[in-house]
Amino acid sequence: MSATQPERPVRPTAESRAPAGPGRSPALTTGLRTAALRLGALTVGQAALMVGLGLLITGPAQSIWPVSVEDEVNEGFERLRTGPLTDVSFAASEAGNTLTIIAITVLVCLGLVVIPRLPKWRQAVFLAVGVSLQSLVFLVITVCVDRDRPDVDRLDASPPTASYTSGHTGAATALYAGLAVLALLPGGRSRRNKVLAGLLLLVPLLVGLARLYRGMHHPTDVLGGMLNGVLSLLVAYRTLLADGRAPAPVPKNAMEIAQEVAAERAEQVVGHTVVVINPTVTGEEEREKLRLVLEQYGRHGAEFVDTTADDPGGGQAAAAVRDGASLVVVCGGDGTIRAAADRLAGTGVPLAVVPCGTGNLLARNLGLPVAPAEALAAALGGAERRIDLGRIVGDGLPATHFTAMSGAGLDAAMLENTGSAAKSALGWPAYVVAGLSSLRAPRMSVSIRLDGGPMLRRTARMVLLANIGDVQGGATLVPSARPDDGLLDLAVFDPHGPGGWLRAVGTVLRGRRKPHESTGMPVEYFTFRHAELHFATRQSRELDGDPVGAGRRLVAEVRPGALTVLLPSGGE
Repeated sequence: MSATQPERPVRPTAESRAPAGPGRSPALTTGLRTAALRLGALTVGQAALMVGLGLLITGPAQSIWPVSVEDEVNEGFERLRTGPLTDVSFAASEAGNTLTIIAITVLVCLGLVVIPRLPKWRQAVFLAVGVSLQSLVFLVITVCVDRDRPDVDRLDASPPTASYTSGHTGAATALYAGLAVLALLPGGRSRRNKVLAGLLLLVPLLVGLARLYRGMHHPTDVLGGMLNGVLSLLVAYRTLLADGRAPAPVPKNAMEIAQEVAAERAEQVVGHTVVVINPTVTGEEEREKLRLVLEQYGRHGAEFVDTTADDPGGGQAAAAVRDGASLVVVCGGDGTIRAAADRLAGTGVPLAVVPCGTGNLLARNLGLPVAPAEALAAALGGAERRIDLGRIVGDGLPATHFTAMSGAGLDAAMLENTGSAAKSALGWPAYVVAGLSSLRAPRMSVSIRLDGGPMLRRTARMVLLANIGDVQGGATLVPSARPDDGLLDLAVFDPHGPGGWLRAVGTVLRGRRKPHESTGMPVEYFTFRHAELHFATRQSRELDGDPVGAGRRLVAEVRPGALTVLLPSGGE
């Protein structure tokens, strides 16, 4: 913000400005307290409105049209009943059944969090909150408003709740209309999405008609259920998705706020900061958030440098070291992090890992948040730590380093079979899909020599050289692997048939650390400082999630404490 501009933004007060603590820069402001208060206030108002309407319908309005003719409407639906229509009404009514609503909501919310490359937490919370609010207000209504069900032959068992409002219709409105809202959010308003949204909006109408047909509710009960569902979505949308922003958007004078916070909490950090960005996974909005976090922590004037297809991060990191950078921030996936770490190894220049890729294995194992701005704030608020690297070389593979895992066989074939389009659409589950198609790959024969010891001969589906143990989904694949223990781990996977894969999963879950005497075990673990692997035939190989071409040889050794990283307090 230039001082020469004619108008200067209003200076924030101490109460309105984010506190000067880690993770509280304007880039990270989410307004959770404000959102919770707004959500509570609007929900109370919604419940009061719905209860008031119910008391009006069951009281003074009973003799007023159209409430006075509702019994005739229910009797008319009863006269329309036929066998096929009854079957159709049952299917439509089940679309609003409690178990159906819960199952679909859970599956959709999990999908929004797990499947995309960058989890859609806000959209998932919006849907969960909308459906939950409807249920909460519905329960309040049934306690406050006592209304008998229609005096017709009812096709379903009467639940203990009152007739007002229709819980099936309200839940269906909240869920299916909520899905329609998500389909029509900015960026998704294609013709196909509009058609999908229209079909979704028909479902609550069909559920409401089915409940009338089956004699379970009066017309005003169904209309009340729809209104309750719509109001629940409006409350959730206003709180969580309004204008496509978080509850408390980044203020226009956020840079000024960040600089003032930095001045209050510490002196300006001496030295130059270089931020290496993979532009294919990091947008302009995320860059601005990272810049604000850097400003908050006193790292002013950071230089942002993009990776390229020809140089995925190594050249940029090396140039930063040559130019005297005091910190290199790398924003990308494991491949980008690996390329930069390879050139930072042994230099002493600290690395701040900002996960922006598909797997982000190193960041997960270092205890960093998965959200880029939060990860950077956590790192800058922490301290320098030294972690190990694996140095690896092979036929056709020049000497380089890996930070997380290297391997050959099934995992490398899986990575080769995962296209960039699938990764963009599905995120890390795309690897699982590709892995299923690679399960029938033939076993490989491998000779292993560890730390100059005797030669071990094994058959295997895959072998992993690991500096870290945890993979996606929180699973621990190599239980004893630690990035700072001065050792690397070798895992040899050789399951036979479905039973063998189940035994392999059990072995992983039990976390066995020592090699087994029998070669028939589905998984064997070893620790080493130097390893030589020779394959009988050429095998697919990978480094930190990137295929590196097939070959018959890998030689790996640990480089203890070769990489300096910034980690949050208590990070691994």
